[in-house]
Order: sequence, then structure tokens, then C-alpha cells
Amino acid sequence: MLDARGECRPHYGAYGRWLAATSADSMAAKRAEADLLFRRSGITFAVYGDEGGTERLIPSDPVPRIIPGSEWSMLERGLVQRVTAINRFLADIYHGQEILRAGVIPAEQILVNDQYQVAMIGTRVPRDIYAHIVGVDIVRDADGQYYVLEDNLRVPSGVSYMLSNRRTMMRLFPDLFRSHAVRPVEHYPALLLHTLRASTEVDNPTVVLLTPGRYNSAYFEHAFLARQMGIELVEGQDLFVRDGFVWMRTTSGPQRVDVIYRRIDDSFLDPLAFRPDSMLGVPGLLAAYRLGNVVIANAIGTGVADDKSIYPYVPEMIRFYLGEEPILKNVPTWICRRPDDLKYVLDHLPELVVKEVHGAGGYGMLVGPTSTADEIARFAQALRAEPANYIAQPTLSLSTCPTFVDEGIAPRHVDLRPFVLVGRDVRMVAGGLTRVALRKGSLVVNSSQGGGTKDTWVVDEPGSAAARDHAEAAAGLAIEPVPPVMPEEAHELTPPEPPAGIAPTAHGER
Repeated sequence: MLDARGECRPHYGAYGRWLAATSADSMAAKRAEADLLFRRSGITFAVYGDEGGTERLIPSDPVPRIIPGSEWSMLERGLVQRVTAINRFLADIYHGQEILRAGVIPAEQILVNDQYQVAMIGTRVPRDIYAHIVGVDIVRDADGQYYVLEDNLRVPSGVSYMLSNRRTMMRLFPDLFRSHAVRPVEHYPALLLHTLRASTEVDNPTVVLLTPGRYNSAYFEHAFLARQMGIELVEGQDLFVRDGFVWMRTTSGPQRVDVIYRRIDDSFLDPLAFRPDSMLGVPGLLAAYRLGNVVIANAIGTGVADDKSIYPYVPEMIRFYLGEEPILKNVPTWICRRPDDLKYVLDHLPELVVKEVHGAGGYGMLVGPTSTADEIARFAQALRAEPANYIAQPTLSLSTCPTFVDEGIAPRHVDLRPFVLVGRDVRMVAGGLTRVALRKGSLVVNSSQGGGTKDTWVVDEPGSAAARDHAEAAAGLAIEPVPPVMPEEAHELTPPEPPAGIAPTAHGER
């Protein structure tokens, strides 16, 4: 919000003047009202194994993150370029494998990767789109540049919080939206439904959202998105395969399903093809999928591009498939399976962030500068034992945004997760989910680690052609809004403590 001289940056100007004239008591009241709205709507996140209880409210900060439209335009171009190259890569490794033959990526990095699905070799998917929904985590460093921290392609989550934050902010601060040309995000469910319908050649397709069930940490989001899109929320037991097609059980008889928006990891999708002990999937689903009789979004096997050991190669994918230089840079990364990289990482552990290649949610990582000597020593042992399981990155000076905390307005570190939709073209709403590390000095923004969220405003000059164009485009895509969940309905969307024997985090979201 402020530059090095302590002056408000131009795109924060109007908001900065409003904030300076607003009392701390008024902001505290608004935050309490936001918490009440979130709790009444069942907007919580389950954390299993937490002695304080499984259900947590996602803290929503009432101070928005503001990004100027010109900056967003650059991010948008970079995101389109990145997800286009990743889809080309996924199509290639399951068919011609040209990038492996060219030696751009070592074949063993792909072919023995746990997320590489041999069953997908030679399987065609419509228009070679493997990743229909992508959440890209972006950070801004002290040099003022944006960097991609990681790509989430399996079951990227968090969009419900983006939409709920916007709905809450518009309710709490309607005057601010009248005085700022904030680009809309409310049409995301319409864009998502359009993308899912466009993923198949079937006319008027039946689309469903497949959830692991109410014990999953992101069940609220599954139910929320299904309601917003007007599609059925189903579990594996609601579907069956017959004659090579997928059918849904309904009160009026079986109904054919054409598109499955899955929120379940590959290994749980089909007990006949993957984990035989899975009670979450649909027996025979892979066979129907390989026949081309159903679309799964995201496609089976996309997780190999989600792996943190593959992330360092995305710039090379862009050059190889598109013949372009990357618009968005990666964070410099050491791949610990390389002996020289491992030696460097072990020698500099107190300075680095080390992550498990399959890790998610802030788990299984070491933040060197904030770790104790004992923690660093234990992590060094794990690194030496299984170096291929880790990557390392420098500790970035993540950008901060003003955040309302107990002591008032203070800087807290943030990242940004835009949600990119890939259909006949690549589309996204402006902004995304800003996650904020609420603990002072913390660099970990994940909800499971105590982080919160902010509304993200992409702003144009009021009255500009860009502002009018974006408002008109959103209005043309809008679907009938679904009323907020009433308090008596909230229990249906909030995941309770799972019964013994169920491992809800085994298919956790990214």
C-alpha cells in the first residue's frame, strides 16, 4: 500500500484516504460481522488431529488487497502462457514424449513419478486439455517482481473463499465499491460451468461435482460450488458404470453423466484401477474414461505436473512448446535429487525453505530462518535419507499488505492464487484468492497453518473503457445468484470429526 517514502501508491490512494478516516473500533466491528457471516454460512476449514477441535473459521481480513489493472494484465498474460504450456506438456508425456526424447526433462523425473499414471498412456482427452482448473500460487519479492511459487493442478481449492470474501465485503462496505472500479469475480461459477460443459462434445451435457464426502476438509467448497452452478453434488456411491458409460442414481431412474468435476485424488477414483480399498470412487470409471464416454476435470494423471520436482522445468516447457520466454518467472529452486544441489541445501539449511515434492497445505516443510537447531538437524537427516523427496528455495521477502490485527493495521505477508479455467480458450476472473499469514513475521499463509484470506481488488480507473468493458462482460456471464446459506443449513456444509478408520487427509485438496 505504501512506497519506500511511506506515501500511498496511486492505486491505493482513494482507499488509503478512507482507511485513515476510519476508526479502529469501526474496523473491529466490521471484522466481527464478517466472522459472524462466515460462521452462519458454514465457511470453515477442518484441521484433523488438532487438539483444539477440527473446525476452524477461515479468518477474513476486512482490508482488501488492491492490484492495478495494468499489473493484472501482465499477470493474466503470464498465466495463460503458463497453463497452455503445462497442458501441452501433459498431452506430450502421455503420447509422443518429445520433451523427454529431447532431454529437456530427465525421463526418470516423469516415468517413475508417483503421480504419473501409466493407465493414461495413449488415452485421448478432448482437445488435449488435461488441466481444466488450475490454481497458480504467486508471490511478490522485495525486487517488486511477481514469481510463481507453485502450480496446483490436481484438486485446487479456495475459490469459494474468494467468492465469499467478495460477497461479504460488498455487504459490509457498499460505498467503497461505488467509489472504486473493482473488476467483478461473481461470475466465476458461470465461467466454471461454461468450461466444464465445453469440455465434452455432448450437447446439453450432464455435469456433476464428485466429492469425497462431508468428512473432507474442503466439503464446504464442494457444496458451495455445486449450488452456485446448479449441478448435482455426488459421492462415489451415487454413480455407477454400465455399458461403458457413467450413470447417476436419481429418484426417476439412472441418468447418464457426461462430465465429472472431481475433487478426489487419482488413487481414490476407481478401486478397480487404483487403490482397491477406496470407498470414495466409482468402480469401472477409468474404463469408461478411456473409452471417451465421460470427461473428468481435471484429467487423471495431471498430478505429475503438480509435483514440486517438476515445477522447476516449467520455464523450459514454455520455451519448448511455445517458443517463448516465460512472462512469469519461477522462484529459484534446488532439486535435492541432484548431488550438487543437495550439498548446497545441506550447507545452507538455516537460510532456505525446504518442501516435500508431494506436500501440500504447508505440511512437510522447513522454513530455515524460523526453525530451531534441532528442527534443522532432523530435517537434514530426512534429506540425506530421501533427497529425491525434497526441493529447496530461497526465503523470499514476500510482499506485505495492510491487515487488521489485534494491535490495529499492520503489515502481514501475502500470496495470491488466481484460478485459471481452460476450455476452448483460457479464461479467469480478475484477481483470485489472497492468502495472508496472520502471525507476525510468518511466511506460511495456508489455512491449515493459521493463515487467513483477503478480498482481492483489481481496479481500473473509474469511468475508463476497461472498467466498462469488464463490467459488461461479467454481466453477460452472470447466473442467477444463490442465496447465502442460512444458519440452520450450515451443519450440512461443515465437516464433522471423521469416524475411526477414515483418513480424510489422504485425498486432501491443494
